[in-house]
Amino acid sequence: MRNLSLLIVILLALTFSCKQSRNEKLDLNSGWQFSQSQDTSWMSANVPGTVQTDLIRLKKIKDPFIGTNEDSIQWVSEKNWTYKKSFSVPDELLKLKKHYLKFDGLDTYALVYLNDSLILSANNAFRRWEIDISNCLKTNNELFVHFKNTDSVEITEASKLTYELPEAPRVYTRKPQFQYGWDWGPTIKTMGIWRDVNLISFDVLRLNETFLKTKSITDTLAEITAQISIETLEPNDITVEIKNENTNEINSFSVEVTPQSKEYEFPLFIKNPHLWWAHNLGDPYLYEFTISIKRKDHVIDSISKKVGIRSIELITEKDKAGERFYFELNNVPVYMKGANYIPQNIFLPEVSSTHTNSLLDDVVATNMNMLRVWGGGIYEADEFYDLCDEKGILIWQDFMFACAMYPGDSQFLANVKQEAIDNVKRLRQHPSIALWCGNNENSEGWHRWGWQNDKTEIQKKEIWSNYYALFNDILPKIVDSLHSSIDYWESSPKYGRGDTRHQYEGDAHDWWVWHDGYPFEHFEENVPRFMSEFGLQSFPSHEVIQYLTEQDTIDLKHPAILSHQKHSRGFQLINDYMRLYYPIPKNAEDYIYVSQLVQAYGITKAIHAHRRAKPYNMGSLYWQLNDCWPAISWSSIDGLGNWKALHYKAKHSFENLIISCSEKNNTLEVQLVNDGFSEVTDTLTLSLQDFSGNILFEEQLEVTSPSNSSELVHSFNQDSVPFDRNLTFMKINFSHGEFIHYFVKPKDLDLQNKEILSNIQKTESGFSISLTTSTLQKDVFLVSNNKGKWSDNFFDLLPNETKTIMFLTKESTTPNIEIKTLNNLN
Repeated sequence: MRNLSLLIVILLALTFSCKQSRNEKLDLNSGWQFSQSQDTSWMSANVPGTVQTDLIRLKKIKDPFIGTNEDSIQWVSEKNWTYKKSFSVPDELLKLKKHYLKFDGLDTYALVYLNDSLILSANNAFRRWEIDISNCLKTNNELFVHFKNTDSVEITEASKLTYELPEAPRVYTRKPQFQYGWDWGPTIKTMGIWRDVNLISFDVLRLNETFLKTKSITDTLAEITAQISIETLEPNDITVEIKNENTNEINSFSVEVTPQSKEYEFPLFIKNPHLWWAHNLGDPYLYEFTISIKRKDHVIDSISKKVGIRSIELITEKDKAGERFYFELNNVPVYMKGANYIPQNIFLPEVSSTHTNSLLDDVVATNMNMLRVWGGGIYEADEFYDLCDEKGILIWQDFMFACAMYPGDSQFLANVKQEAIDNVKRLRQHPSIALWCGNNENSEGWHRWGWQNDKTEIQKKEIWSNYYALFNDILPKIVDSLHSSIDYWESSPKYGRGDTRHQYEGDAHDWWVWHDGYPFEHFEENVPRFMSEFGLQSFPSHEVIQYLTEQDTIDLKHPAILSHQKHSRGFQLINDYMRLYYPIPKNAEDYIYVSQLVQAYGITKAIHAHRRAKPYNMGSLYWQLNDCWPAISWSSIDGLGNWKALHYKAKHSFENLIISCSEKNNTLEVQLVNDGFSEVTDTLTLSLQDFSGNILFEEQLEVTSPSNSSELVHSFNQDSVPFDRNLTFMKINFSHGEFIHYFVKPKDLDLQNKEILSNIQKTESGFSISLTTSTLQKDVFLVSNNKGKWSDNFFDLLPNETKTIMFLTKESTTPNIEIKTLNNLN
């Protein structure tokens, strides 16, 4: 009996100890309602979500992606809206000592009330908000979030100045700037609870943040400092246990934590570390660590972290030409290949895990190793960076400032300072982060776009002083203090295109092509040190056009098409460039097809010029990867996820080893560009052929392409062999690569419309399509009524050769395939 009583006492003590060590997280995303403020009619709300997407779901407004509906929903952002939710807290949870209400994203001006008490006044969509509600949490709770329209706040803020800031009024509101309208996107200023809501409760202590910082790396040892933030309500003796899940090695540290001290550091070591590499150069290897906080052998709190062991540095040293601009990954110069990324949807909560994973798979499939997260969008969700870590994609991360001059009052600067702290802390663990950049084109706009014209000298001084405070003081200091292993770059580009230094120093945005109508040859004649923006528009797929117009036929004069072209001269410039390089088709379907060919032709011409100039040029990031809605734009993947011609052709232009040609003084110069770490020695074969496959000249020679190089390996004198430039191509093979060089523009090729023979076979993953022809077929475009992905498309089919393409689809029905080429335009 005595033993039984003792057992009961022990069990009660253990139970009490466990209760005293509880850490709980309660999901508060469900059960929300919303209404227009002062309206008594409540509607169901999705959280995360937006007012606009809920109104669309409830059929209160039309889908702005379709037709001309965008204009009809502008009233939504002009109103004030309220969200409410009732929730109960179990007694066991309520007994815990500390409770925080956490909003991961409020868009944007929000007053939050809990049980009639104002607990938060939020003013930044990019920040996380955590409020101590320990004194006002009850068993049954009522939560209200009142959203004020941005217009009213911006008018008030603008009235405080005696001048108008460039690109005001959006500059006063810390929300995604692209929602105010861009030359590729709609004007839809969302409102709502756009990220998760949680109740966080604990009774003893909690693990706040963990950063496993790589201090040094050698071949045999990586030294890491675990920076751990712990919040405790009273002094405690605890054990911090850090387990390397890859090696099962456990490091334990005993420490006394106090309420006054929150930051603690612990050393870790990894023997013979596996380095993290961009996917085109090696394995993006990740270590997983579990960090646990123990008290009396009981785990109170824990967190998992994935760590990539790597070093990355932006090199900007002076040289004879000016100033270099390139990245060293693990002490190796790396050529950056990729694109500029914008948010995947104007309605941010609509982006699913499937969307992000699919898009980033498309990035890897196209041999890109870097994306630039553009400063007019958002600091992306954690999952985006997790996937970039896993897939080996480096990220140039802009802070969220774009194409404007921003306020500099103390309240604004304090707000954006905390925004930067929140996001640098959140993202600094990711090995994919390669650079923090202050803004997109703000400096260029100030110095070149006429923003100073109507300002007094005093006003100019004040505006630039505010710029300097933010981008040359606050942001670089935050990066240096919180993420010192990553470099900070003030503004992209360093110099605008009105400054001759843009070609010799820093990164460049080249918009002479497109905005100024320069021919594509400009790209070859003006190569900068690092091209971080350049682009061309094209039409999207037939699927997008039909989606916009809700018609089976293609009508490019439909009002929906006009409303989804946001560049004032977009249609005219597409047509102008088409006239320069390609035949202009008469029907709409072919016009869409050729517009994509023009885009791909211009951008890949630039990519090849950039890569041939290596190491003078060390990066080529085109504008833009994706769309935020279905539209006519610069993207290589359209708003419904279809690859345009550019994406297919960029895939080949971004391969690690490419053959690239240029013509100088009637000589064809052949270069091999090798981004890999191994030299390649093989036979280089040049075969000059007519469009029927007759060989006019052939030459073979053994050449070597050194690792990480770009070298001229052969020159072909075009006067040495008589041939008709309009009827001839040069086929060049090296290693496993092939390149076809044409001696005239596509519109000047004398193409013949001959039959293409096809053979379709079922495979485990879809279908294989084998194609043959007796004459050159230029830019073969395959389209199917089945949903699926092509292994290649918009390719050249050479005479008397067989090319096999894979069509990956889950559908078992043999696809009906239509074949379009430049040869058979209507």
